[in-house]
Amino acid sequence: MPEWNPATLLQSPLFAPLHSLLVQFQTNNFPRVDDLNALLTTRQSKITVQSGLPLRFVAHQSGKLPFAMQYEPRCYSRGEVQMQSEEWHDLLNALVWMTFPKAKAAINARHYLDLISTNGNPTQRSAVRDMVTLFDESGTVVACADAELGQMLRDFKWKELFWQLRQQVNASMGFYLFGHGLYQKALQPYVGMTGQGLLVAVEQEFFSWPLAQQLGHLDQKLAAYLNAPEHCRSTRELAPVPLLGVPGWAAGNAEEHYYDNTTYFRGRRQERQVSAPNEFEVMGKNSVK
Repeated sequence: MPEWNPATLLQSPLFAPLHSLLVQFQTNNFPRVDDLNALLTTRQSKITVQSGLPLRFVAHQSGKLPFAMQYEPRCYSRGEVQMQSEEWHDLLNALVWMTFPKAKAAINARHYLDLISTNGNPTQRSAVRDMVTLFDESGTVVACADAELGQMLRDFKWKELFWQLRQQVNASMGFYLFGHGLYQKALQPYVGMTGQGLLVAVEQEFFSWPLAQQLGHLDQKLAAYLNAPEHCRSTRELAPVPLLGVPGWAAGNAEEHYYDNTTYFRGRRQERQVSAPNEFEVMGKNSVK
């Protein structure tokens, strides 16, 4: 993993959702638990988990733990998110918590309630836990004001979408990394890096908003989706997104031939149908408030 260098991350469009937090750490020292908790205190609105308790970060506890002190139960029942020191994966998880707090609380609640239903047996992983884990680790939020563009993404029509309709994509779609595992990969981007996309319908005016307003709106919509019992039943609710194909996210994609790499920009196999519900129906086309 690369050394701590926030200035580099502030130049990356993949890290745009985290830029307002990363700029707070302009030192040579890797952020610690105390640094993150201090940042929590500067927020205008307090972050809470779904049990209503305030969020805080705590040192990782290893060994065999009772159910209440395991990762997801401890987060839900105590508001405590465990972190290992100088660990990129855990740091990025903490930053996503501060960027999408309602969505992260919803994911934690789905884990906790599912564990309760299996009497706390972590080996009995359900389809719900598989889906929310995949989104938590590798999720990408795809805000879209044009249903046809969204369908092209579902249909794996990458060259048509990212090259032929490049201007429309820049005007009516937005891509926001969510998964902290995906952010860790983005520290050293590579051709092949793929997010698991969840489409969220927005109105066109959404793209004229400041980034902070966009993120707050997406957080609310994600939480509504993730909390709904009828959702998160299958990983096929998520659509693969070859992230370095997003216009402007890789130097090479300013050339048409970049999208001829069918090893990366694969067509949809018959057996890999994306069965995600149409977000333009689930959340409503007229969604901006």
